[in-house]
Amino acid sequence: MALTLDQLNQASLEDATQKLAGLYEHSPWIPHAALAKRPFTSLAQLKHAMVRVLAAADVEPQLALIRAHPELAGKAMVSKSLTAESSNEQSKAGLTHCTPDEFEKIQRLNAAYNARFGFPFILAVRGPRGTGLSKAEIIATFVRRLHGHPDFERQECIRNIHRIAEIRLNDLFGVTPELGNQVWDWQEALAHHSEHGQLTVTYLTDAHRACAAQISADMRAAGCDSVHIDAVGNVAGRYNKDSSLRNIDEGYSPIFHRTLLTGSHYDTVRNAGKYDGRLGIYVPLACVQKLSRMGKRLPFDLEIVAFAEEEGQRYKATFLGSSALTGDFDPAWLDQVDADGISMRSAMQHAGLRAEDIPSLKRKPDDYQGFVEVHIEQGPVLNELDIPLGIVTSINASVRYVGEVLGMASHAGTTPMDRRRDAAAAVADLILYVEQRAAQDGDSVGTVGMLQVPNGSINVVPGRCQFSLDLRAPTNAQRDRLAEDVLKVAHTICERRGVHLNLTETLRASAAPSAPAWQARWEAAVQAQGVPLHRMPSGAGHDAMKLHEIMPQAMLFVRGLNSGISHNPLESSTSDDMQLAVDVFLHLLEQLSDTTL
Repeated sequence: MALTLDQLNQASLEDATQKLAGLYEHSPWIPHAALAKRPFTSLAQLKHAMVRVLAAADVEPQLALIRAHPELAGKAMVSKSLTAESSNEQSKAGLTHCTPDEFEKIQRLNAAYNARFGFPFILAVRGPRGTGLSKAEIIATFVRRLHGHPDFERQECIRNIHRIAEIRLNDLFGVTPELGNQVWDWQEALAHHSEHGQLTVTYLTDAHRACAAQISADMRAAGCDSVHIDAVGNVAGRYNKDSSLRNIDEGYSPIFHRTLLTGSHYDTVRNAGKYDGRLGIYVPLACVQKLSRMGKRLPFDLEIVAFAEEEGQRYKATFLGSSALTGDFDPAWLDQVDADGISMRSAMQHAGLRAEDIPSLKRKPDDYQGFVEVHIEQGPVLNELDIPLGIVTSINASVRYVGEVLGMASHAGTTPMDRRRDAAAAVADLILYVEQRAAQDGDSVGTVGMLQVPNGSINVVPGRCQFSLDLRAPTNAQRDRLAEDVLKVAHTICERRGVHLNLTETLRASAAPSAPAWQARWEAAVQAQGVPLHRMPSGAGHDAMKLHEIMPQAMLFVRGLNSGISHNPLESSTSDDMQLAVDVFLHLLEQLSDTTL
């Protein structure tokens, strides 16, 4: 029979510890210490209490916990001396049925990992969905992590141990993250549409249009009352409010009876992850599905928009989808061409979209309460803190440039070092300054992400070097100070080296601070789940930046796995964290509903 929180809260410390003894391999001291924080109001609160216990421990107890775990497909499995929990987990991942070649490879990896780090490789083999990783995924992760830094690997093992404990705790309490699983499954299905073998979905390609059709079908199946693909390719679904409140729109409409807007983008960068943007479509859709199945209506319309384009991968313009809603879609963009010479206008015509209808997509701010967006963090902070959710305080201001340094190409063997006009060396000098200057602010970042020596040769001093420059900071003023310093030094470097600098600004985006009232609502919803609050800026740009121009906005971040990596196939999150995001969103809707009463 499944354990309940009431039973755990009311049991003696010894009895409660015994009930949780199998969560951490041969280490009941962790739940024992966490249980001192009773009573717990949620499993999430209990999980984090155990995370805190281990985080407060010295390195040696952490290493002892790691070493208490068996190797994957190791001697303990062969001798059948695994704990019941470990045996179940390795069986679900298929490790108890390895082929001789797989078994031999895993044994070699185990030996190499232990020799390098001094502790066994730990991986939550039941995976982010809880159903088990494939042997191929396990081996690939093993190979990748074998090259990690020892301190990082110790922490990564601990993070996987907490994930193992989370799944075991779910089993013990008979809990299944059903809505989180649904969000996971929707995103997995959507990822089948790609331009290439690796996930790539750029604006108005066949894969992009297939995604729009899939999202439309998912919205209808979940219970949206109306779904349509608009003139720019956005997929908009609406869950209508209680019909008895329809007449309130006649004349003055109190703000909390106005539509709540949410969503994110479904296009991707090339060779992308499955959750960037798409998580913000499917978390609110899971809320609609639950409300619809309960036969429950809200006192306001909920509009979910899957924005057609945010990444700027096929054409130079970005935020095409959200720009249409704010009235900032520039008709000149229609004449841009992609790498194959296809204009945006032609791509729209091929997709059956009417560019002349785009101006009509502009939203009226008075029709909306505001815009909220859920997004995977795309960074390491929540992962390192082992906290599932983060509250976004502001989306960073940014400025981008494309640059070119012109020097003098010359013979690499005959040109003395003090007589060179090396364009690449000048850019390298600038890159090091950008790194040093951005670090001075703590929360500013600077990146040279593209670097090219056209027609470069191994025996020629580079006479030309092209590069990009991306600068970001939490406020406009901080960004501007950073940019001013970087540009000043760039010109100084080039003057000193006798080369010429051409620099063109390609993008300037203002910071988008979260609306205080909406940030507070996210915070209240997170606290209601027993999850600790962590406030943080967003270094990445989001559709919320555009909607910020016409209505209040606030964002919720969801922890990513694999150091929070994004724009990469390794991007991942767990269905448990997705479930928490759904629960928080539902709580937000409840708050707004109570406000209207």
